[in-house]
Amino acid sequence: MINLIKNTIAESIRTKQNLAENSLDDIAKCAELLIDAVRENRMIAFAGNGGSAADAQHIAAELVVRFRGSVNRRAIRAMSLAVDPSIMTAGGNDIGFENVFAREVEAYCSAGDVLVGISTSGNSGDIINAMNIAKSRGTKTIGLLGCEGGKILPLCDAAVVVPSNITARIQESHIMIGHIWCDLIERAIFPEMF
Repeated sequence: MINLIKNTIAESIRTKQNLAENSLDDIAKCAELLIDAVRENRMIAFAGNGGSAADAQHIAAELVVRFRGSVNRRAIRAMSLAVDPSIMTAGGNDIGFENVFAREVEAYCSAGDVLVGISTSGNSGDIINAMNIAKSRGTKTIGLLGCEGGKILPLCDAAVVVPSNITARIQESHIMIGHIWCDLIERAIFPEMF
């Protein structure tokens, strides 16, 4: 048991070290798109399934409320598209689950807004459809992906692909990247508070 715990921690560290060595520019490019959107008071929408839906809610909450307790700032326009069970179930029933996020992008996102699609495989059909609708509306697209980036990667204006095929390691890295983005956004938009 102890060896399994140790190996899991080591694997997580290796994944994050690989990000630190190879993905800093990608993380920064995504952060710049997010910072630009916040400066223009645009919406940042997050979409993901399962654990990625939880990450979408987590990152959106950090932006709406605040990331750092000591930074008493205004709210940032952000939302998770996975939080309304009536929309999710009506959409799943009436237009197919693969179209629910696309429908929400159609309802909530405009040109200049940002959609962050979170997918550990990079191949989630509902995220692909949402990204396509976002692109057609002039909404910027960011991918928070894993594996090789999958079919979502070419639909992104910017993306971070976590260099792993293990879902748990990808998700651990995704929330860290989300926290980095929140920190960079607060520092860029509210420099007087640091």
